Amino acid sequence: MQLDQTLMGNSSEDDDSLTNPLGRWSVFYYGVGHMLNDITASCWFTYLLVFLTDIGLSPQNAAAVMLSGQIADGFATIFTGELIDRFGHFKIWHGAGSILVAISFSSVFGGCLPCKIFSTSTSTLETVSYSTFAAIFNVGWAATQVSHMSMVNCITLNSTSRVVLASCRNAFTMVANLSLYAVAFVVFNLTTAKTHALIENQAYLAFFVINDLRMAQSAKALVPAIIYISSFIVSVSLQEVPWTAQRLKAYFSAGGIIWVFCGTMILILPKSLNGFMYILSICIGIANALMMVTGISMQSVLIDTDLNGCAFVCGSLSFLDKISCGLALFVLQSFQNIQTDVASPVEATNSNPIYISVTRFGLGLVPAICALVAVAVTFTMKLHHPLSKPLVEPLLV
Repeated sequence: MQLDQTLMGNSSEDDDSLTNPLGRWSVFYYGVGHMLNDITASCWFTYLLVFLTDIGLSPQNAAAVMLSGQIADGFATIFTGELIDRFGHFKIWHGAGSILVAISFSSVFGGCLPCKIFSTSTSTLETVSYSTFAAIFNVGWAATQVSHMSMVNCITLNSTSRVVLASCRNAFTMVANLSLYAVAFVVFNLTTAKTHALIENQAYLAFFVINDLRMAQSAKALVPAIIYISSFIVSVSLQEVPWTAQRLKAYFSAGGIIWVFCGTMILILPKSLNGFMYILSICIGIANALMMVTGISMQSVLIDTDLNGCAFVCGSLSFLDKISCGLALFVLQSFQNIQTDVASPVEATNSNPIYISVTRFGLGLVPAICALVAVAVTFTMKLHHPLSKPLVEPLLV
């Protein structure tokens, strides 16, 4: 009888430890745990197409390399999630994935290894080589991401603490992105660009501000920086909010509506009002933070205390994200090869104040439609009231 009471007491203590709010340092340590993935992902989406086209691959082959990585990432997230749920050991998966990312990432931006081995260099061989290394890199990336995301649900059952962990992670994602741009700014200013592709920076956001809006070259660094800084500030601020299911849905919907506005403005913004892009960048940063933090948090609310399949849930949602993003990039990049009857972006912007380019569709219309659909789906979701307790100590003080 006494043993039973002792066991019941220990169980009660364990439950209290899981439902009690987290302290500042626990949140901080979790937040920095995904920064390697964040930095490499930022470099992947910002500079991979630049690098591949700069070494001679066609835009379509470059898009194929990125798509192969996204497909590998998507399927790896599902399998990794299932394996984590079955065997556990979040930290081991996180550590192994991080090591694989660190080792393989340099190969993605390195030379064509098979070309050196076989002493030949063809477009097909280069595409296959870079696609293979891209797939290996993304398998490690997926293992790190899924283990880190699903770890939230096992660290605490407290809803407020789960949101705080998600917002802290998103804040450090912005720090990682800003760090990459700072390094890139120094490198690009210390080295002499030898090709037009490197000077122009073929990331879609840079394409938009330079080619479509005809802004100064500094805008291609300043606009992303404003987005990340705004997102960082909002992410940190969200850590202080007491969360309920309805509040999560409301904040997510607000972010989605802001993104619909931003996407519409990107689609129709004339070059004569290109200065408005700086204000729009603030709105994009706010919308990104609101949707990312609350979206991940609603995922945790749905998982609740049923932790048996939490990693698979995270992996499944990530699968949809990776595959849809990869296909969208492949289609958009493929259109860069198609010659139409309209003038080039530079010529069009000189004669027409609004040039509806592929970049505008990819940067404005597609995200706006996705945000609108996400808001509609969120309104149909029925979330129970999560367990919520205030934080042990304010994170901003």
